[in-house]
Amino acid sequence: MKSFLAIFRKDLTEHLRAGKLTVLGLLFVLFGIMNPAIAKMTPWLLEMMADTLKESGMTITAVTVSAMDSWVQFYKNIPIALIAFLLMEAALFTREYSEGTLILSLTKGLPRTAVVLSKALLLSTLWTVGYWSCFGITYAYNAYFWDNSIASSLVFSAVAFWLFGIFTATLTVFFSVSARSSSAVLIGTGAVVFLSYLVGMIPKAAKYLPTMLTDSTSLLYGEKDPDAYIASLIITVTASLCLLAVSIPLFRKKEL
Repeated sequence: MKSFLAIFRKDLTEHLRAGKLTVLGLLFVLFGIMNPAIAKMTPWLLEMMADTLKESGMTITAVTVSAMDSWVQFYKNIPIALIAFLLMEAALFTREYSEGTLILSLTKGLPRTAVVLSKALLLSTLWTVGYWSCFGITYAYNAYFWDNSIASSLVFSAVAFWLFGIFTATLTVFFSVSARSSSAVLIGTGAVVFLSYLVGMIPKAAKYLPTMLTDSTSLLYGEKDPDAYIASLIITVTASLCLLAVSIPLFRKKEL
């Protein structure tokens, strides 16, 4: 446990010194504010464009926005935040491979299992804090300007996408224990997610895939019931645990 906490604190301190925590914090806070801001500004922007559109033969009627518009914007922006998060964290292992810092720690008796688990916990913690901060900011603004009750299954849809983010974090750990470069980690993670999207085009297969959890707007509009996501949720959690479990023996056998 001491080794686990030591490597976790080390990585967290390095993130703080490198400014990554600040950048991630600003990123998620910015997206949290942007969602209601864009929804709030939509009528004003359309009004500004009314004259130009009128010349093109288009007439703009009065536009009414609600919390739903902000939540739809949230689920358009949060994948961008997830991609930015993965881009920043793809070198979590590979940087230490190239610098040789892990070899020094391991020769001093640091268990390899502790390395994998601590880094997986770090990624999950950063994603969790960032994601729910973004969600909380959007929720607070939406409650102030409108009414969040207009969105169906709001909490479930949020948990679903959060779990998808955890899944991509474990994919990052899985590819990091074998890849030598951050680009290889990103390619591997992206390939799995892309393949999931492709297979998801088959209607009967979609409900079993992790990418099903990203279909949040269908939940918000009440087009789908949370029960339709249960299979995907269970498989995503199971796959995440399996990826983590496989990563440990792979890292134990890895030559540094």
